[in-house]
Amino acid sequence: MPGPAPKPNPVRRNARAGTMKLPAEGRQGDPPPWPLAGRTTAAERQAWAELWATPQAVAWEQMGWTRTVGRYCRLMVAAEKPHAGRAELAEARQLEDKLGLTPKAMRMLLWEIVADEVGQQRDTSTSARGRISAVS
Repeated sequence: MPGPAPKPNPVRRNARAGTMKLPAEGRQGDPPPWPLAGRTTAAERQAWAELWATPQAVAWEQMGWTRTVGRYCRLMVAAEKPHAGRAELAEARQLEDKLGLTPKAMRMLLWEIVADEVGQQRDTSTSARGRISAVS
């Protein structure tokens, strides 16, 4: 038995940092410049752009993890090739955990993806006003 789930706000003598809230819509804007030396492939550029649009990218940007994300892009592209070696697969998986790209890793890093409730309410109230004016 794994036991009960951890309390979201435990009272502790050795206090730990709180959860980092990441926006569900992801990071906005262009990705940062490619940080690694050498040429990039089309697959690496595509992976780079996709990764920097994720919610986790907000945290990476705050912590300056561009080089780590660049290494992950290179490894991910290599690991996804048909005859990838075990070393590439293992290293890519480890970097996925460090970058918070799996649910378990997000729990370990205390990252939580949250919706923009204020924006959603704003959109809802705007659409409701449109419906009311259309009726009158």
